[in-house]
Amino acid sequence: MRTLLAVSLALLLSGCALFNPRDPVTVSVAGIDPLPGQDLEARMAVHLRLQNPNDTPIDYDGVALSLEVNGQPLASGVSDQRGQVGRYGEALLTVPVSISAFSVLRQAFGFATTTPATQVPYVLRGKLSGGLLGTVRFKESGTLDSSAWNGAW
Repeated sequence: MRTLLAVSLALLLSGCALFNPRDPVTVSVAGIDPLPGQDLEARMAVHLRLQNPNDTPIDYDGVALSLEVNGQPLASGVSDQRGQVGRYGEALLTVPVSISAFSVLRQAFGFATTTPATQVPYVLRGKLSGGLLGTVRFKESGTLDSSAWNGAW
């Protein structure tokens, strides 16, 4: 009985070692290119720079992301790309995103009805799918200079 208990405890502790916490992946927008739209929808290719601050590589099989501007949803996209971000490495990933006409109108209305702000908050959320317990979620937030958008809406 003691042997069984000792073996069970050893297996349990070794299993916990597999779940060591990872540092979060650093994600930044490296660029945005226009894509052909359809009807009232705008499309863009968002280039993401992924940085892995961990000592193990991150394999992914699919990516999803969403972008909020000024507290409102603006764009979202998915891709079935596969790849790897090496240990202590970085990679570029391109995700096509869609922006509906309704989202553009909502943003324009929001800018028109609020006092002019020089900084507009944004939040980029996403995930790199990696199978069972391998999904890595990321989040980047910051502000955009709204004076650069003067007249864009």
